[in-house]
Amino acid sequence: MKGLPVLSLLLGLCFFYFVGIYLFVGGFLLVRLEVNRTSSCGDVLQPGEEPVDFCRVQPRFRRAVLLIIDALKIDFARFDPNNTAPRPYENKLPVLEETASSRPSHSRLYPFRADPPTTTMQRIKGFTTGSLPTFVDVGNNFASSAILEDNLIHQFGQVGKRVVFMGDDTWESLFPKKFYRSLPFPSFNVKDLHTVDNGILQHLYTTMTSGDWDVLVAHFLGVDHCGHRFGPDHPAMADKLTQMNGVIRSVIDRLQNDTLLVVMGDHGMTDNGDHGGESQKETDAAIFLYSPAPLFAGPPSQNELDVVPQTDLVPTLALLLGVPIPYSSVGQVLLPLFPPHGQKEGTVEGLSQLEALWINAKQVNRFLETYSGMAKDIPPESLSRLKEEFNRLSSEYLTTVRFGRSPSPELAASLQAYLTSVRDTCRATWARFNPVKMAAGLAILAFACVLCFILSEFSIDLLRETGPGLKVPVIMALTAGGCVAVGQLLTQGYIEVAWSLAAVALTSQLLFLWTWARCLTARYLLIPPVVIPLLRCASLLSDSYVIAEGRVVTFLMFSLALYIPIHLNWDGLLLPPIHDPLKSAGLLPSPGLSPSTVRKESSTLLACIGLLVGSLYLSLSFHGCREEQGFCQPSPFLSPLSRLQDSQLKNLHYVLSIFSLGLWTYLLRRCLRHYGNLNSSGGTVFTARWILPLLSMCLGLHWAVSATPEDSFRNLAELISLAQLALPRAAFCLLGLGLVLIWLDPLTVFVKTRAATSTRGSSLSPPRYRASTGISPQAELHHLIPQIYQRMRRSLNDGEMSRVSEVDSRPAVEAYGLGTVYSAPLLLFCGLLGIGLLLLHPEGMALSFLLLLLEMGALLHIQASSTTLSGLHGTDSGGFYVPWTPIVMWSFAATQFFHATGHLPTFPSIQWGAAFVGFPDGHTGTILPASLVTLNTFASHILFAVSCPLLLFWPLVCEVRGSRGGRACGEEGEDAVMEMRLRENPKQFSSALLQLSTRYLFIHGAQVFASVCAAAILRRHLMVWKVFAPKLMFEASGFLVSSLSLLIGVTLVLRVDIAVGHWFKRIIPDTSR
Repeated sequence: MKGLPVLSLLLGLCFFYFVGIYLFVGGFLLVRLEVNRTSSCGDVLQPGEEPVDFCRVQPRFRRAVLLIIDALKIDFARFDPNNTAPRPYENKLPVLEETASSRPSHSRLYPFRADPPTTTMQRIKGFTTGSLPTFVDVGNNFASSAILEDNLIHQFGQVGKRVVFMGDDTWESLFPKKFYRSLPFPSFNVKDLHTVDNGILQHLYTTMTSGDWDVLVAHFLGVDHCGHRFGPDHPAMADKLTQMNGVIRSVIDRLQNDTLLVVMGDHGMTDNGDHGGESQKETDAAIFLYSPAPLFAGPPSQNELDVVPQTDLVPTLALLLGVPIPYSSVGQVLLPLFPPHGQKEGTVEGLSQLEALWINAKQVNRFLETYSGMAKDIPPESLSRLKEEFNRLSSEYLTTVRFGRSPSPELAASLQAYLTSVRDTCRATWARFNPVKMAAGLAILAFACVLCFILSEFSIDLLRETGPGLKVPVIMALTAGGCVAVGQLLTQGYIEVAWSLAAVALTSQLLFLWTWARCLTARYLLIPPVVIPLLRCASLLSDSYVIAEGRVVTFLMFSLALYIPIHLNWDGLLLPPIHDPLKSAGLLPSPGLSPSTVRKESSTLLACIGLLVGSLYLSLSFHGCREEQGFCQPSPFLSPLSRLQDSQLKNLHYVLSIFSLGLWTYLLRRCLRHYGNLNSSGGTVFTARWILPLLSMCLGLHWAVSATPEDSFRNLAELISLAQLALPRAAFCLLGLGLVLIWLDPLTVFVKTRAATSTRGSSLSPPRYRASTGISPQAELHHLIPQIYQRMRRSLNDGEMSRVSEVDSRPAVEAYGLGTVYSAPLLLFCGLLGIGLLLLHPEGMALSFLLLLLEMGALLHIQASSTTLSGLHGTDSGGFYVPWTPIVMWSFAATQFFHATGHLPTFPSIQWGAAFVGFPDGHTGTILPASLVTLNTFASHILFAVSCPLLLFWPLVCEVRGSRGGRACGEEGEDAVMEMRLRENPKQFSSALLQLSTRYLFIHGAQVFASVCAAAILRRHLMVWKVFAPKLMFEASGFLVSSLSLLIGVTLVLRVDIAVGHWFKRIIPDTSR
């Protein structure tokens, strides 16, 4: 078998796709240009003839306390006295409403709206810098890096204010060495509800009374972690909110008149407790402002703010505390906290509304001028309009101040409108695109899809090409890439790797297409199994399709499942042929089948289609819900057992999960035992006998321990904590050991020798049953590959004709499991990997994984039965090529079970809890948790890609005697030799494996190309960052994972092929196979 050319061609294709994705994403998801300048006390001045140090003016407040309650959504903060049966998250913070009602001049409660992405790191950046995030910033939540832009923490330090921080350790990485004193606590373990909060409470009150601070920041995480672990509708959330109510009340009691209290949430949460997206439940947090001294000019008016944008907190705090507004802030001051112009005397002091607006507008205009000089992405007409508006307002305001005139009522409104206009313009233009990179990425991806399709249709011809046809494009491509790199170095002084890779990819693609494109015609694409995925790709331009993709892909699977028997029946292959007297008379050739065989295969086909349809229907019960899906209710199986409060329901879910896990293990072992693959003593068999059940046992015990409430067994708390750590880690170790053993020793062949009792050429009688081997009589009769044994015996006797007397004493070799030598290790590898991936999912997903296994088995048997029916009727081509239909269904199944395991192409649907399986105390780095979350998210892609070669093997595993030759059933000499046919035809084996792999890559690559086109064409669409950009990210990530997993599966097949070759050389030393 030509393993190296197959791998080389697949690696080349993957390289093209990777470069195309890298280029397009680099042009589509650019980070906003950061202005690394800082404000100072002398550059934002109140109007006057003499320069005044802004920071030396007496501020409105000398101190501030910021209590950040992570994920404090506005629904948690509201209080409804008429609600007699509140849910666990309702009416648990009465102190906010009580204070706002009893002291309206001292306090206010507002909705606090965050800009997406609603992840903690980006929100901290937003309400300290006042800048707007970009879409790609969500990827930085795992690796928080120091904020380089001007921010409130830096400004506080510049004027000598002592900032004391305690809580979420994300702040320490964002603001290194910026705090006067800091008490960070680990934040990444979402299962820990109390460590951070209790750590804060140990120091909060003593710090407040000590007076050794000016700004106190306390970031509580318990509410957010409770949402992630249990959801908001859980008694634990009621306890945590009640605790926060007591904290707020105690802090209010300790405040002094010169101190401002800000209680705020950084983001909200969905009904499942997740966040990260842009739904209103995720963006609407709460903000509560309070001071013992009068804070507002009067009670709330009719013109009171409906919602406070999160960026508006930055200029407001800066002016209230007497520090310059951070340079890059585009926020707008909250006017209710400043007195109207001319009414400062009496209740409040400090800047008036008009003065605050003027300082704010001057700072924003300065930033706009600086930014427009550095980056040219703001439209010139918008920039000109904003400059003219500021000049007009500046002239009007300065004239009013210099001549002591009373300002017009419209001036403040005009300044507000200007600030709003600047923010809206920045928000609209900070999605910067690089059209050249995007176009290059699109071109490379388009050519990659064409090349992939050519490889799939002409695989056998390409594998014969060993001359310059494949080497010349590679050499010229590397030369082109080197020339581009040298040119960049000479002209720019540095090398941009993206363009060098683009030169390599485009050059090799064009040269290859120049040679092979003429062979491709449209007829190859105009077949139903290819048209359906292409139509699906076209539909990715519709946001409605993307939103409902899970159900649409399930419908397409239904349609293709029905297409198979209809197509077979149309070709007359589904039913036994009608009796023809001419065939009986010998005037026409007899078919190589019997009616009973055809009926059996047809019945198997229809039964498997029924199993497939049933699995598809049941899998719909495990889908999650998007915000756009209205009244959709997420599957109850998506919730971990620890969230369930009903003990009977919890026990039922646990029993179903254990049953599914046990049935998964049983079916795998039953299949291997049926084909005689559990009789040898190799590493793969050891894995199937011992590691597989031990791994299932660890998983079941881990579920039981994880579902145990923390306060159930207080005496065993340490033992339970140890089990939560040890069981999943033991499972990881067993999984790794099993996969390594399969890779190192993949053969499952059991060899027996006995004295030969017949002469050369005589038939080999079936061996008698021996209980010591553990092999059933049926397995011995049907899976001993008699023809192979005859050939092996003859091979052993070759060259011994001169010693006929010694023939009877030479051993005859019998090998059990040889017929499934390729599929058995691959099947076990995937089964073991599936249990490992299940470990990273909620317990209820065990049922979904079982349906995945049943769907895999149904698809494999459908492919085998349809191939057998075609072969029995003499319509099979005689090769091992897999048609498009099963490959398309296999690739659709990966997408379908992506949704059936509770995932969605949205960031809030990411199951972050997978990062803590086996690591309840969190991680020191980011690579491991990111890898665990990736494995959880793309589990279905991994399983279907690794197991893809089974589509090639399974028709041989289920081979019927006489189905692959021209001889009639029952004639002498034609036996079902199963997968050994691949060894007899290594060239066809290589080309069939290459064709299968490239067809699978083509379907997934076409989906990536369609997502890229949708994002490029609709980049200014209203739903681009809500629907199309996340879809692109998930589709591209899924392709990367699928392609790497497919390479692992193909490499495992090649590893088995090498092991089989070595085995044959040991058995038959003089024969080269």
